[in-house]
Amino acid sequence: MEWYESLALLLGSILFLMAIGMPVALAFLAANIVGAWFFMGGGPGVSLLLDNGFGGLTNYALVPIPLFLLMGEIFFHTGLGARMFNAIDRLLGKLPGRLSYVTVLGGTAFSTLSGSSMGSTALLGSLMVPEMTARGYKKHMSIGPILGTGGLAIIIPPSALAVLLATLARIDVGALLLAGIVPGLILAGFYMATIWVQTRIDPDAAPAYEVELLSLGQKMRLLLGDVLPMLSVMVLIVIGMVAGLITPSEAAAFGALGVLILAVLFRCLTWEAMKKSVIGALRVTLMAYLIVFGSATFSQLLAFSGASSGLIRWATSYDLAPVAMLLVMFGVLLLLGMFMEQISMMLLTVPIFFPLAASLGFDPIWFGIIILLALEISFTTPPFGLLLFVMKGVSPKGTTMREIYLSAFPYMGCAMLLVILLIIFPDLALWLTRL
Repeated sequence: MEWYESLALLLGSILFLMAIGMPVALAFLAANIVGAWFFMGGGPGVSLLLDNGFGGLTNYALVPIPLFLLMGEIFFHTGLGARMFNAIDRLLGKLPGRLSYVTVLGGTAFSTLSGSSMGSTALLGSLMVPEMTARGYKKHMSIGPILGTGGLAIIIPPSALAVLLATLARIDVGALLLAGIVPGLILAGFYMATIWVQTRIDPDAAPAYEVELLSLGQKMRLLLGDVLPMLSVMVLIVIGMVAGLITPSEAAAFGALGVLILAVLFRCLTWEAMKKSVIGALRVTLMAYLIVFGSATFSQLLAFSGASSGLIRWATSYDLAPVAMLLVMFGVLLLLGMFMEQISMMLLTVPIFFPLAASLGFDPIWFGIIILLALEISFTTPPFGLLLFVMKGVSPKGTTMREIYLSAFPYMGCAMLLVILLIIFPDLALWLTRL
């Protein structure tokens, strides 16, 4: 069988099983077992494939995933996140477009910890859009920042999705987490600039309203009591990794412990909140581990059937510049994002894209940041980006899909601009990892 026939058989069977409603992880597992029987000699091949899959689950790099997820769940269920949102809201005073800035600042902190773009979009939409609508904000000022915030969640550490990508791609977890810091801060700056420009062009897009004026002492109490303690957890674990004092796994453990201590100090840690946090983290962790199992077996099948080497030979046989091939892979991710969830896209593309990127001479850490950005942009790509429909579900009655599309475009443009900057200046992502 030719390499392209093997690739079509493996990918086609997975997509078919997903199309008929089988869960992603089970679709990969079923297709991998059939593929192992066909390509690796029946029962012994299936046994070898499953052994290797279980071996992939013993990877120490997977340890941060449940701990980062637990940290985010505790942050949400104990009310620490809402406390920080309210404090940032009051600190910004009469700033034009204040609630849009609150969405970006508070939403970044929450979604970075939660690691779920769809979950954070639903939460922010339910929490912020009704408030902004009541204050007379136009829809692009309320919906756009929420759709854009997910781009920060996926690359600024601690990010469980970045850990999963690094594990699947077999690259340094700590390096990928550190590489996301500078691009993430740049993207946050782009979002702030977008809001500022929109309020200058159309002041009525975010009407001013009376707010309680705070004294300097009140502002300091809010900052020191409700904002800095929450941010300190993220800042300290990032500093620890940058300084080489702690590994990513230790950073995740300290992060979860730090949020737990804060919940105790603020007297908001209840048995019900802890139960919901553990169940939520466990649910996503099990899904992620099934994905890792499927990816390990899928990568082995691609290699054994000759599909990986054949695809690389085919791609490199064309006289295309590496950047052109990068744009092709980027476009594939944007297309897949209209129909699939992030982890499913990673499972499908990482075993193919990372060997191809290595053959083109791309730095794997830099390429990982590009992939993470592509995954997030794809979620808001019209007409079928999944976050667009999540946003539709939590938007005020009468909101049209056209309004949601138009709200998303400026923030997609910000992320695209960041990708261009990273292509021109790769050190934006890499200089911190070289310290």
